[in-house]
Amino acid sequence: QVQLVESGGGLLQAGGSLRLSCVASGNIFSKLTMGWYRQAPGKQRELVAVITTGFSAKYADSVMGRFTINRDNAKNTVYLEINSLKPEDTAVYYCNAGYSALRPGPTWGQGTQVTVSS
Repeated sequence: QVQLVESGGGLLQAGGSLRLSCVASGNIFSKLTMGWYRQAPGKQRELVAVITTGFSAKYADSVMGRFTINRDNAKNTVYLEINSLKPEDTAVYYCNAGYSALRPGPTWGQGTQVTVSS
């Protein structure tokens, strides 16, 4: 079973940038569709970005142009680069692994907190 470990969160100022990383265990990473989701306090978890095995990426409208998802199959790692941080980006960011870009897969990481101050 795949396990996911996120890193890279923290406390940042608005306008800044950061990169989140998610490392997957096992040897099937290249066969997985990988996604980033986030959950803000009092809100439902929402899709941020997803990248398929063919490196096709999809983004939520709210992050288009500021977020970039990428993957390195040799390192079993998916990245989320966030630019022009906004306070509304404050959330716990979760990595997800599955087999479809249309819905989250069965495997989640533990989450990493991103807090953006104005």
